[in-house]
Amino acid sequence: MKITEEAIQKALGLGATVAGFVPAKKMNGCLSEIAGGPQGFSKDNGAFLILGLYHDPEKPEMDYWEEKNSTPGDRTLHKITDEISGWLSDIHGIRGHDIPYQIYDGGIYLKDAAVLAGLGTIGKNNLVIVPGFGPRMRFRALWADLEVPEQTIRQEPLFCEKCSRLCHKNCPMEAFPGGTYNRERCLERMNLDKSAAADLSKKTGNSTIVDHCRTCELVCPIDR
Repeated sequence: MKITEEAIQKALGLGATVAGFVPAKKMNGCLSEIAGGPQGFSKDNGAFLILGLYHDPEKPEMDYWEEKNSTPGDRTLHKITDEISGWLSDIHGIRGHDIPYQIYDGGIYLKDAAVLAGLGTIGKNNLVIVPGFGPRMRFRALWADLEVPEQTIRQEPLFCEKCSRLCHKNCPMEAFPGGTYNRERCLERMNLDKSAAADLSKKTGNSTIVDHCRTCELVCPIDR
């Protein structure tokens, strides 16, 4: 427990907004895996350290995506996971390594992981609502050869039940038909954004950033 607490404090000191552990075995058979298929990385032992980084709406450049270069926010988190992995190895002799962001690159379902680590709950906008920061949070993880206890899962925010569902009403892709999130409709917008950026890059010969839609996140009034 001392090492896990040290790891969390180190993550916060390196710039993460929130951090928490979840036993790796708890991620096997998580809700997103049941709905979307197997994770890219699966373990029955060890634990995932989940890091969250607040993305200030006043700094949209933190979310600008560039092909083969991810986003500035994700690169910040990746640097922290590498630092902690090195620290665990050098100081404590414990194996650990970064987990890629995307499932198809060997990643895990980060929203499920954040909830199981006790960092937040899933709101009606299908985003993790983190107390004090709302849904404006980005996540990344590292695996470590540590055994940790299960965390208390937070209750679904009552705020969402009282809200007029601005996230549903303002979604440009109408990705919440019948009040349920539709992943395909959301991904359609993201793929269109990437395709347009790729076409522009071919014409100009320059790399083009993608400013993905964040409507459901930015209209959410909780903890804004």
